[in-house]
Formats: sequence, C-alpha cells, structure tokens
Amino acid sequence: MADEDALRSVDEQLDVVLGGIGAMDPIELPLLDAQGLLLAEDVASELPLPAFDNSAMDGYAVRAVDTRSARPDAPVTLPVVGDVAAGARSRSGMGPGLAMRIMTGAPMPAGADAVVPLEDTDRGLARVAIRRPARSGECVRRAGEDLRAGTLALRSGAALGPQQLGLLASVGRDRVLVRPRPRVLVISTGSELVEVGQRPVFGQVPDANSFMLTAAAKDAGADARRAGIVGDDHSELLDLLESQLLRADVLVTTGGVSMGAFDVVKQALSELGTVEFVRVAMQPGKPQGFGHLSGKVPIFCLPGNPVSSLVSFEVFVRPAIRKLLGKRNLQRARVRAVALQPIDSIPGLRQYRRGVLHRESSGGYSVSLAGGPGSHLVASLAASNCLIVIDEDVTEVPPGAPVTVIPLLLSNR
Repeated sequence: MADEDALRSVDEQLDVVLGGIGAMDPIELPLLDAQGLLLAEDVASELPLPAFDNSAMDGYAVRAVDTRSARPDAPVTLPVVGDVAAGARSRSGMGPGLAMRIMTGAPMPAGADAVVPLEDTDRGLARVAIRRPARSGECVRRAGEDLRAGTLALRSGAALGPQQLGLLASVGRDRVLVRPRPRVLVISTGSELVEVGQRPVFGQVPDANSFMLTAAAKDAGADARRAGIVGDDHSELLDLLESQLLRADVLVTTGGVSMGAFDVVKQALSELGTVEFVRVAMQPGKPQGFGHLSGKVPIFCLPGNPVSSLVSFEVFVRPAIRKLLGKRNLQRARVRAVALQPIDSIPGLRQYRRGVLHRESSGGYSVSLAGGPGSHLVASLAASNCLIVIDEDVTEVPPGAPVTVIPLLLSNR
C-alpha cells in the first residue's frame, strides 16, 4: 500500500501499468476472425499472383501484329475460332490471323499477346471487325506481376484490415497466426447499484459504468463482457473473482477504491494477489489500483464515479489493452486546439476536462468545455467528443490559448 499522503504522477503510474503487461501468445484464427488484429507470422505467396496470364477486359484475344493496320474507317477483320471463359481449366491456343472471344479473368490462349476490348470491335461472333491496333500486352494481366511465387505477401506485425484479408485469401491462406484480442471482464461494485432496466428506489443508481467500460474495452480492440454487479460483500466479490480468473486476460473493477468504510475491493484483492492502491496526481481519477491476481492476470481497480472511471480507462487501461494486442501506438493521437473559454485547474494535478472539439475552416482546431468538472456528470460526458488535458503546472488557460486535446473517436486504432 502506497503512502496515503503521496501522489504518484500520471506518467509514473502508466509506466507501472505498462511494465506489468506482457505480450499475449499468438493464436491461429480463421481469416474473418482475424480482422483488426496484428499478424504474428510472415506470410509468403506459394503461387504467383496472378497465377496465370489472364484478360483484364471482356473482348477478343489476338496477336497484336495482326491488328496493326486497323483503323475506325478501315477495320481489320479476323475469324473468331472459339471462346475462353473465366474459370477455364485448360489453356486454349490459336494461330496467326485469328481471334478468340475472351472474358475478364479468363486465361490467355497460347499464341495471343493482347486483348482488344469489346467497345473497339463490332462484337462479331464468327468474324470480328477490330477498329484500332492493339499493343502487345494490352489488357493482359501477367502471371506474377502482383506477387512472384515465394515473395513475402505480409510481414509479421501487419494490421489486418479488409485489404490485407483479401490478399491473404488471394494467396490461399484461410487461417493465420495473430495476436489475439484480450478477454476483458468488467465488474461493478457497490450495494447502491441496480441492473439497468430495473427501476431504482431511493438511494439506488443504475449500473452504467459496466456498460460504459465494456464498450470502451471493445472499442480499444478487446473481447469484453460485463460480469454484472457485486454488492459491498467481501465473500461475494472474492467468489466472483476466483471464478473468472481462467476466463479473463484482464479484469477491470469500478468502485470501491476510495477511503470509504464500505470499500471491500482492497480487502478482497489482498487475498487473491498483489494489487497496489495509490493516489495519482490527476483529476478526475485520483484513486487507482493496479496489480495481478494469481500472479498473472492484470487487474485495474477504477473509481466508481462515471467520469473518473472513463478517464481512468482512457489513461491507463486502453494503453494496456493495445499493448496486449501488440499495437505500436498505445496512446490515442493528440491535437493542439485553441481554447474558446477560460479553463481553471488545480495546481499539481493533471486535469482531464470534457470538451467539444471543432474543426475550423482554416484547418486548425478549437475546443470548448462540455459541462463542469464534476465526476458524476454523465450527460456532459455523453455530449463531449474529447478530453482537454491541462498539465500539472498550469492553473489557468485563458481564451485563445492552445491546449492539448485527446479526441475520443470510436475505433481510433
């Protein structure tokens, strides 16, 4: 347990968190399940891509030399000796002075070196009139022009989006080795909480935090779920945590980390692992807990006020999830914006204020406050699209001054 009077800086606490997060072992997944993850192996193409010379257009396969005199007013007419369809299992052949109808993607017949598009012909069936000369190689996709056999298609560490999955499928890979999504379990604590959908009585509040944090974890790239509510009962929390240790890669609790007499999280966790509870020089989100249960499962103990909870997630949990995913950039991108109104801050604390970020016609940014500094103001949190970061040594930001802003963009990966 840290000295109750000491404050740890945000950066120091983040270093502790990231230092306690290791890499997850890669797993093999089907292509569509791998979307959004990082490749954990080099993938080479066993075959050339394309695998064979094929037509890039619907038209007529020809020898370019046979069309050299073609003009719009004096077309060259060639006999059509067959059709080549896409998916043809054997390669056709043709001699000089002949043409074959060919579909897009169909194998080029032996003897042909160009394709004349339909629009440059009369679309004849037995004989075709060609109205312009073709160049050798025109409208032909050459075997291996995209990738030669044995060439590296994707390197380990590549992010797998739709285009990367398309390439993997093209080289014949239906499964790949990837960094898996960490399984994040969110637990809300507090006897005052009731399930969303139940009408709270006097003294009760709906459990909004677990929905908010589970959504935030999913947005960060995790496979996240909520475990529901645990009251201020030491045994109940202990039982739930023990039952989930094999089903989660990261545990997140919200509530029960302050100095309140009924905060049972600290007591329960001391029996399952090593968790350090500290006060961090930030507002909101000063009380923080981080450690490991059973020696290996990271656990984050976040404050119960909703704004404090989400800000704490953004500052500490989201970077940890991204590290588990193998991402290079652990933090959200930050921008500089002009403050549209004065902002006060407490000296010695890094303040995170909710804001609305505006894009100016000049291309720069401006930002206005969304609600007051209270950590319970959920409506203003929902109205915001960014966090305004005020450094520890700044007590006042005048209108027109630049500030650092963290845009809270969905799926900002």
